[in-house]
Amino acid sequence: MAEQKQSKVSTFVNQHILPPVMKFVNTKAITALQNGMIYTLPFIIIGSIFLLLGNLPVQSWANAVNASGWGAFFNQAYTVTFNVMSLWASIGIAYVYVKNEGYEPLAPGLTSCATFLMLQTLNIANPLKTALTSGIKNGNDVVMSAKTVTENIDKLPHAMQTFLEAPVTGVVNITWLGGDGMIAAIICGLLVGWIYSSIMKAGWTIKLPKQVPPAVSNQFTAMIPSGIILISAMFIYAAFNAFAHTDFLQWVYTTLQIPLQGISDSFGGALAIGFLVPFFWFFGVHGGLIVGSLAGPMLQANSFDNAQLYKAGKLTIANGAHVVTNEFYNNFINLTGSGITIGLIIFTVVAAKSIQLKSIGKLELVPGIFNINEPFLFGLPIVMNPFLAIPFFLTPVVVAASTYFVIKTGIVPPLNGFACPWTVPAIISGALIGGWKIAVWQACTLVISTLIYWPFAKKYDNILLKREAAKKAQEAKGATK
Repeated sequence: MAEQKQSKVSTFVNQHILPPVMKFVNTKAITALQNGMIYTLPFIIIGSIFLLLGNLPVQSWANAVNASGWGAFFNQAYTVTFNVMSLWASIGIAYVYVKNEGYEPLAPGLTSCATFLMLQTLNIANPLKTALTSGIKNGNDVVMSAKTVTENIDKLPHAMQTFLEAPVTGVVNITWLGGDGMIAAIICGLLVGWIYSSIMKAGWTIKLPKQVPPAVSNQFTAMIPSGIILISAMFIYAAFNAFAHTDFLQWVYTTLQIPLQGISDSFGGALAIGFLVPFFWFFGVHGGLIVGSLAGPMLQANSFDNAQLYKAGKLTIANGAHVVTNEFYNNFINLTGSGITIGLIIFTVVAAKSIQLKSIGKLELVPGIFNINEPFLFGLPIVMNPFLAIPFFLTPVVVAASTYFVIKTGIVPPLNGFACPWTVPAIISGALIGGWKIAVWQACTLVISTLIYWPFAKKYDNILLKREAAKKAQEAKGATK
């Protein structure tokens, strides 16, 4: 009866839910977003190593780094890798979009980069005024309050006031090159990729004779589509500057990114991510790719914000740290693989009696340690298996909810933004992304997984054992004949 009910549910999902989801996931835009964001990963992972080296919470190490001057070098390396993730995303997304359309992709990738930079105001507030208006201190003693400083600035000569009011121009504000510019980078990448490809399809290009080397002719081919895009970007910048008194990146951040980050960082967002990954996997669709392509940019932006707070020594919920980050997704919701199947692995190795579970458990043990569980998903299988559906759906949701709770309430610290590769084993990854408390909590989640999977795995093992015994008896009966 249970299998028949499961079959009806599977049929409904496969006929009415998965087709539109897969149609959306396979669109040109989502494919470009999913594959284009991959180009940011080397810079994020390498940059987060520099972040960790420059900010290890070990006093002796911190003293040595600061005394030697290596802190500045680590910060420089972090700034031009992790700290400009949105810049890499804008290039990668446009690159993949145009490449999938069959055109030379480097020029549109660079065009997207130029567009992304053009749409922001290339200046920063005068750092001298910023420093002064925050108050004047001598050590921990306040010499002059911010209010007093501001009042006295108004009494300065006009030339001095003009100097303090004038922003520093001719610079790139790296604030928008990091996580805060992620949504704007995605918009730039997708629009540049689409517009560039459309112009190429329309044939609005400069065509040179075949005798001209491709390296030269490709650049002339790119001149018209790139020119149209960059000129349009200039007018967009001018319009925002004139009518909204802001720039496109600031507007996108305020109206789109802040609300989206809020949703991704909510308790409901954590539960939704925890459920949807195994839900899609259960029906044979790569849940990690679907959820990661949609939620990944916001989770990476959350990680970036936490990394900035960690770097400043202010990583607390009270200071605005996020709970749900990319590491929350990789190193908790998907710990030991989608569905957090470590509990199932432990059962198969320790208590399984059926040949099927024992053999597949031995095969999955080592990959499971490194967060790879495809042997279980398709070999056990878990996909379309009604006996293991409940723990497969329930475990990530329980871990997501409990992890959200322990971080939000301060039992364990927020994750520090270190982009730990998803293949790093549990407990080790916990120590890297949040210290010993997070490592201990990761160990607790392994216990949670075992407790949830164990009764269902035991029941399934008994069913398999009976099937194997019946098959063996049937074979023996056939042999006697």
